[in-house]
Amino acid sequence: MRILIADDSVLLREGLTLILNDGGHEVIGGVGTGNELVSRCLALRPDVTVSDIRMPPSHTDEGLRAAVRIREEWPEAPILLLSQYIVLSYATELLSSGSGSIGYLLKDRVSDLDSFLDAVDRVGNGGMVLDPEVVAQMMGRGRRNDPVASLTPREREVLELMSEGHTNSAIAKRLVVSEGAVEKHIQRIFAKLGLHANSEVHRRVSAVLTLLGT
Repeated sequence: MRILIADDSVLLREGLTLILNDGGHEVIGGVGTGNELVSRCLALRPDVTVSDIRMPPSHTDEGLRAAVRIREEWPEAPILLLSQYIVLSYATELLSSGSGSIGYLLKDRVSDLDSFLDAVDRVGNGGMVLDPEVVAQMMGRGRRNDPVASLTPREREVLELMSEGHTNSAIAKRLVVSEGAVEKHIQRIFAKLGLHANSEVHRRVSAVLTLLGT
């Protein structure tokens, strides 16, 4: 896949380039600011954009802001954001900006090359990927009137794995059940969360947004 990298650290950009090239991808550009990210992404239309959330000048959320701006003009833009720390509001805003091809990982996850490259592939193929630690925090919040509380323990497991971006086939392997059983669990999840008559990808994102509390 053609990949654009955004990070203000030249060293990290070079490291990601080596990892992605070794994984069979083509890095078509690297930028260091949010404004550059927006212009280059919309001009190049990469198969995946991998961006840090914190970039100059304020080093707060310029990467996230850039991703939202990109998706205003290109709603299907495949974007994988990297963060040093878990911030659930980042995940919420990112998911709210589109219906798929979205990822949010902790930077530490990059050191697990197989997991990182798998996340890049899933986002590039229209999927959604949330870092397991992000999902664990979402699952453990115990909100009042939480719609997710109506799910059975197995349905919660399935939703958790969906949130991490696993396909039905991968979920079936993890839980040692058939794909048909996973599909039934997913349909019950959608029904309990009131998600009806829309695309499968959109409903998966909506289910995760419900988990996030939006």
